[in-house]
Amino acid sequence: MCGLAGEFRRDGSRAEVATVERMAATMSDRGPDDSGVWSQGPVALGHRRLKIIDLSAASGQPIVDSAAGLTGVFNGCIYNYRELREELQGKGHRFFSSGDSEVVLKAYAEWGTDFVDHLIGMFAVAITERDSGRLVLARDRLGIKPLYLAETPGVVRFASTLPALLAAGGVDTTIDPVALAHYLSFHSIVPPPRTILRGVAKLPPATVRVYEPDGRVDERVYWDPSFTRQPERAGWSARDWEDALLSSLTTAVRRRMVADVPVGVLLSGGLDSSLVVALLANEGQRGLATFSIGFDAVGGREGDEFRYSDLVAKTFDTDHHQIRVAARDLVPPLEAAVAAMAEPMVSHDCVAFYLLSQEVAKHVKVVQSGQGADEILGGYHWYPPLASVERDAALATYARAFFDRDAAGLARVLDPAWLADGDPAREFVAAHLGRAGADTAVDAGLRLDTQIMLTDDPVKRVDNMTMAHGLEARVPFLDHEFVELAATCPPELKLAQGGKGVLKEIGRRVLPHEVIDRPKGYFPVPGLTHLEGKLLDRVRDALSAPEAQRRSLFRTDYVKTLLDAPNAELTPLNGNKLWQLGLLEMWLQSHGID
Repeated sequence: MCGLAGEFRRDGSRAEVATVERMAATMSDRGPDDSGVWSQGPVALGHRRLKIIDLSAASGQPIVDSAAGLTGVFNGCIYNYRELREELQGKGHRFFSSGDSEVVLKAYAEWGTDFVDHLIGMFAVAITERDSGRLVLARDRLGIKPLYLAETPGVVRFASTLPALLAAGGVDTTIDPVALAHYLSFHSIVPPPRTILRGVAKLPPATVRVYEPDGRVDERVYWDPSFTRQPERAGWSARDWEDALLSSLTTAVRRRMVADVPVGVLLSGGLDSSLVVALLANEGQRGLATFSIGFDAVGGREGDEFRYSDLVAKTFDTDHHQIRVAARDLVPPLEAAVAAMAEPMVSHDCVAFYLLSQEVAKHVKVVQSGQGADEILGGYHWYPPLASVERDAALATYARAFFDRDAAGLARVLDPAWLADGDPAREFVAAHLGRAGADTAVDAGLRLDTQIMLTDDPVKRVDNMTMAHGLEARVPFLDHEFVELAATCPPELKLAQGGKGVLKEIGRRVLPHEVIDRPKGYFPVPGLTHLEGKLLDRVRDALSAPEAQRRSLFRTDYVKTLLDAPNAELTPLNGNKLWQLGLLEMWLQSHGID
């Protein structure tokens, strides 16, 4: 929920309140219900609120605790806020609201920067101390909630979206060649702290950063789960693992029902979202609102999975909403989805999530989603090949299945002026796979995808598209306690039955077998999987626009080759290489980057 913004001056001047107001105003979609701004000397904080917990004005932000000398802004949801509130009251803290925002502030007052260790949820937080002048920024363990930064001499600005920082002005919008190499090689993933722009960074997940008024900066990573086998679980059978994971996941979905407004579920009809519905029904939820989207078939490609979602909805007697998108010109919703992206993202799912969220937001403010199960429990096709190689061969195996280009491929597409040294994506992935704390090549690959790919592709995609309509998405498969447990699960249990074997066995206890024993599905948008007609014209226009010509990111001969045969070059994940280039230019132009 919500969007936050702020400015921290370290040059002796007062913070520019008008600048922070301008930043916050760009995030009215994320927080349509209320707004606020606060300033004191070198610090100004702004906030846009989506009312989910404590709907009263008492939980309005920025939230000020005069007794503790603290002021903060918060984006997200703390699922254990009631338990923390009770604990903090026992320690003498007095509360003036009944929401989770004040609990975050009081937790910091009690535990300092260790407050993050006590929070269960998704969050981005900024807190300033009146007496010391210190600024503290923090982000949740899985990076579910974003936090972008723009630092120039004497000033630090931060916000929930990158475009909010652009609205503040003074940002170096030059393309970062290393980030560009990541984008074109690592399937549009740009690992933190980089973004596609030189002048904007993002706070990495599971990180607390402290800015001192004298210019010192301290940072620590507070969570890094172990992907190793634990001695205390060495004797566990497959059934023991299923029981433990089922119990943990049940807790996760129960936690994510915490709200003072109704909570629905995005039901694709796949195993993951269906399991969320089943567990909530087993917890006693009645009349649960569920939502599925489908598109008209194009060229023989099915555009919906309603037969599965309808079955689940009927089985658990949900209040089901089947959202049908008729054959249409997909360029306008594509433009809207691109404008909603904090960073360029190539997945066609963005348009589907954008359209789905637009409709769902007419009914509820909060939904649970099945996002993350594939990364946490081994559902993708590149994990089985990793099972047959040693750790030192993991890079080649992973890259062969996931990477869009190698160094030679980058040289073919990029103008020489934009080529970074070496092969940044391959070097980054090699370093991550080689870190201690993962027993096997599969463990190392799952850790990479959990901590990097998941955050900067599917999680970011869902956050951007849902929040564009003031809809909060909660992801129980990314409950950090569930992730910690799953990380220690033997890989062979995850990879069984074609992937997510242990989850499929859990599903057999509560779901119709048709939902489990079926081909893996994806969010289908048939009209976007093949570049032709108006969509192809839009990509061509983006690549030939004056801004694109001035930037000259790509070799003209390569762009011409792609345009002559727009669907000929695909990535290993069946992405369209022309689409990658066109989407990047569309995003840059949409956000006024010349």
